[in-house]
Amino acid sequence: MSLKENLLSDMKEAMKEKNVLRKNTIQMVRGAILQKEKDTLQEVNEEQILDIIMQEIKKRKDALIDFEKGNRLDLADDAKAEISILTGYLPKQLSDDEIIVIVRETVTEMGASSMKDMGKVMAALTPKVKGKADNSKVSNIVKQCLTQ
Repeated sequence: MSLKENLLSDMKEAMKEKNVLRKNTIQMVRGAILQKEKDTLQEVNEEQILDIIMQEIKKRKDALIDFEKGNRLDLADDAKAEISILTGYLPKQLSDDEIIVIVRETVTEMGASSMKDMGKVMAALTPKVKGKADNSKVSNIVKQCLTQ
């Protein structure tokens, strides 16, 4: 079953269960997918759907910080729940140790030795970890490796 079909099926199930938060979260992703299809006049593929889901997770994480600063714990709890729902559609996430191994291999392959090589290393890493790790986490690990 494709990710798009899975989202539709899960949305219907959430409606039957009267799980409003789950239904709204899935509807929001499906809306973003439909908007992307209208904008490009093409059907999105699995990789593009993963990109959309990751963008939505990033939006929630950014909002979560603001909610916590503003002491809006109700909204923070909703954002955390939405992040949890969306994360369920991503492939298994890499552990920090797995990311470090991939980063070190890539740094060695590229012959990178300083922060000047950060862009080249990230460009080579992105396809390897796409959808499997948060880019900001990968970026921080690259910085650590290049400054050692």
